Amino acid sequence: MENRHRKEFVPTIRPMSNSSTQPIEEPTSNALGALMVIMTLIGWSSVPLFLKHFADHIDAWTSNGWRYGFSALLWAPVVIVVAYRKRLPHGLWKAALVPSIVNSAGQVCFTWAHYKIDPGLLTFGLRSQILFAALGAFLLFPAERAIIRTPGYLIGMMVVVVGTAGAVLLGDEPVDFTHAAGVTLAIASGLLFAMYGLSVRKYMRGVNSVLAFAAISQYTALVMVIMMLTLGERGGLAALEMGGEQFLWLLVSAIVGIALGHVFYYMSIARLGVAVSAGVLQLQPFGVAVGSYILFSEILTIGQWVSGCVAVAGAILMLGMQRLITKKRVDPELAMAEGKSGV
Repeated sequence: MENRHRKEFVPTIRPMSNSSTQPIEEPTSNALGALMVIMTLIGWSSVPLFLKHFADHIDAWTSNGWRYGFSALLWAPVVIVVAYRKRLPHGLWKAALVPSIVNSAGQVCFTWAHYKIDPGLLTFGLRSQILFAALGAFLLFPAERAIIRTPGYLIGMMVVVVGTAGAVLLGDEPVDFTHAAGVTLAIASGLLFAMYGLSVRKYMRGVNSVLAFAAISQYTALVMVIMMLTLGERGGLAALEMGGEQFLWLLVSAIVGIALGHVFYYMSIARLGVAVSAGVLQLQPFGVAVGSYILFSEILTIGQWVSGCVAVAGAILMLGMQRLITKKRVDPELAMAEGKSGV
């Protein structure tokens, strides 16, 4: 997601498509790809709204434990079937360790942020993820330094910085400790999700992206469940006291945001390419902000809306420059680096 001899983990590039020679950026079914990326956008936009809703009912440890635990059950058959067929890549579980640890930390920060600030502000702050991903790629992958040094890409980065800062600072909310903590957690989750994507590229390169996430979800769920049992209210049993309907919605949030969301995203990448799919998902903050206004009466100021548009425009510029300059084959694992938006 490394020496590459004897019994060590040996990566083999395997695109998401059925053809072993077709680049991941080559569109094969634009209509289906568009449907899949829209479904991903809807699913991932719903996650912050679900988390904010459940923040009034259960603690963050319980929320993460049940959501990721249930999602891991849904992803487990992928690993089981591949293992039964004796096709698990050698060293898969070792390779998945670092991405899983980083992903777990990101999930904790992301979920806790919903207990401090509203979803709209949070997701605009999360756009900082693309900056951290770019900086990390510059340090870890020398081949990408030529892209990141281009004027268009650097302008896009500066635009993201300005836009994100405006979205955070131009609100009407009092800047107290709770607000500052929420913004800090949102930006920290952006950093950690960027590190997660970069670690997937580094340690799980060559593993089919669906299998890679299936393995990572098992590790992440283990961490989340242990935290719930040790730190959650009554060991996570508080979730059962919400009532059957609320508990069902908690499980639905896991299906929509974690289980199906990633499947739809990988399918969209196979048909539209990484840059296009990730570009569409930059619209997530707007969907979240509208939903948060309807459900929680969160009102963003004109300055925040304008700044949010600026930040998203900068992110799209960065992705567009990357697509324009990069003509080589792109690994499907880049999906995790480009599109992880928090679940």
